[in-house]
Amino acid sequence: MKGIVRRIGFFSALVFGFAFAVAAQEATKHAITFDDMIKMHRIAEPQISPDGKWVAYTMSTPDMDANRGVSNIWIVSTTGGAPMQLTQSGHDSSAVWSPDGETLAFLSSRSGESQVYLLWMGGGEAHPLTKVSTGADLLKWSPDGKTIAFTSFVYPDCKDDDCNSKRDAEKEKSKVKVHVAEHLLYRHWTHWNEGKRSHLFVVSADGRAAPHDLTLGADYDVPPDERGGSGDINFSPDSKEICFTAVTDKMEAITTNGDLFIVPVAGGEEKRITTQPGFDGNPVYSPDGKYIGYHAQLTPEYESDRWRVMLYDRQSGKIENLSENFDRSADELAWSADGKTIYFTAEDQTQKPVYAMSARVGAEPKKFIAETFNAAISFSRDGKMLAFERTSLTMPVEIFVAAGDGSNVRQLTHHNDSILTALEMNAPETFWFDGAEGTKVQAMLIRPPKFDATRKYPLLVLLHGGPQTMWSNAWGYRWNPQVFSGAGYVTLMINRRGSTGYGQKFTDEITNDWGGKAYVDVMDGVDYTLKKYPFVDGARIAAAGGSYGGYMADWIATHSGRFKAIISHASVYDKVSMYATEELWFEEHDMQGTPWTNPESYKKWSPSTYAGELGKFKTPTLVICGERDYRVPYTQSLEFFSALQRQGVPSKLIVFPDEGHWVLKPQNVQFWYKTFLDWLALYVK
Repeated sequence: MKGIVRRIGFFSALVFGFAFAVAAQEATKHAITFDDMIKMHRIAEPQISPDGKWVAYTMSTPDMDANRGVSNIWIVSTTGGAPMQLTQSGHDSSAVWSPDGETLAFLSSRSGESQVYLLWMGGGEAHPLTKVSTGADLLKWSPDGKTIAFTSFVYPDCKDDDCNSKRDAEKEKSKVKVHVAEHLLYRHWTHWNEGKRSHLFVVSADGRAAPHDLTLGADYDVPPDERGGSGDINFSPDSKEICFTAVTDKMEAITTNGDLFIVPVAGGEEKRITTQPGFDGNPVYSPDGKYIGYHAQLTPEYESDRWRVMLYDRQSGKIENLSENFDRSADELAWSADGKTIYFTAEDQTQKPVYAMSARVGAEPKKFIAETFNAAISFSRDGKMLAFERTSLTMPVEIFVAAGDGSNVRQLTHHNDSILTALEMNAPETFWFDGAEGTKVQAMLIRPPKFDATRKYPLLVLLHGGPQTMWSNAWGYRWNPQVFSGAGYVTLMINRRGSTGYGQKFTDEITNDWGGKAYVDVMDGVDYTLKKYPFVDGARIAAAGGSYGGYMADWIATHSGRFKAIISHASVYDKVSMYATEELWFEEHDMQGTPWTNPESYKKWSPSTYAGELGKFKTPTLVICGERDYRVPYTQSLEFFSALQRQGVPSKLIVFPDEGHWVLKPQNVQFWYKTFLDWLALYVK
């Protein structure tokens, strides 16, 4: 690792400013604004070096002029000290270490299509390893250091890159720009499926051999386009095999049946090793190569079933469920160096602890790193050092490390300290109340900065999406509650029925009950807040949400007149027309059928059904959507806005032609926040 030391000397001038900036920070603090938030550095993808001495990670910072995030690879020592920036292109991410720790492979689109680049830690510039016309994604480095795996979207019937390149060139030259579909799923999130599939490739790390398609001809994606990531691809310890997840059912729009496959790195037939009808993913080989640990959802066509920790015996083919009695969802699996313990993260009541459990049936998972929100765990080769992300509602993600036993947790990076020290933000207050049918429901509340208990403050009720997700004690750049509280609102976040992190029964209770117990939980939570906190002004309440949160905003608009303003983003307004979504399993599960087999549910749980109710459909409503949203088609928002306008409800429609389900481009985000806060100020403040 001598090369890293030389790089520190070279780059130190770039980073010493951190400490000085923090020390020179003006003592007077101010309430956070959008301008403060958009300057913050976004840290992700920590990867600890094999010897545990360094952590490589990605840092992205919004560039308002360029209207994009500027992303580069950084590195920091696990003993502390100033981090250093390794790349400068602004288009780099996803670094992984070579097994000897001397080289980083990463993805970069600096020259156009994303490619795999290599950077030797001894010095010099990064150079491209791949030059495939279809680009590269999701890379992994083999344990023996000889091979790098990556994925690329290719035409299944093309046998080489020349074929893919010519096919793309022909499509680009054609004056006919048309989408043609003959099966479901034909589009997803913000892209149309144009006949390509994500295939698994390997390339020699020395660049002497061309990339080789291990899933040549496959008419499926590796990993699944619908719900896959880099954790769904992993090498065996001997580097001779790769295990991956794929969905091979013909009608992908109605299935969550992801199975595990193995394929020889040298090439050959893929072999399916799991067959249960739910989703199997995140395969990780035990250090001795005898087992593959993975997580699985056992209920078919249900994307929010509990993730169990499973164990596959490679010799016998036997599969065991290790965590059936653990009522949380296991994610990000990793093995201990001795192969006796499996680690994972799991959501738990607004937090995300790291858990450890013995690799045997009936073992009880224990909180390994508790009572905080952690993610992206990465162990050193000997298991004695762990790197991970940590965040809270008062701290954007930073890199932390801990000893292999979970002790000596410490923060390594402080990229946002110079901004945070100038801001006054209040930590969330957590409380429980009785929701629908007397069930205990948890909520978080954030007071405005410079809080004065003798004043009365307007209340902003934030409605989370999913519906099977939760409000976490974690920083976010979309729907940032600190920015809302910074504008003078008490911000309330209720983990109503259907939320994750509270057990599977609590999550399941929103099935075929979208506007039922969840709505009562929200309204009961508002009532409880007004009783518990005398500084909240019950005459000035607003509600805002996106996706299912937008649905709940629409439901409130058609069922209650108590709110002074509503903001509905990417909302579900009419359940029948929502059937134009891409992942149909979601609608069919949550409505317990199709619009023609169970029309009663689709009508009952559609806000559109109740749009004409006198005295309720009157709240001033801001409607926001993205034209490229294929999850909740933007026509849902158009329908809602038409109904508001035709009935004389004060309303405004905002449509982003270049955004999907989320608003992501910095200048669009700026417009979104300003419009959001202006609407609240007009009707509530």
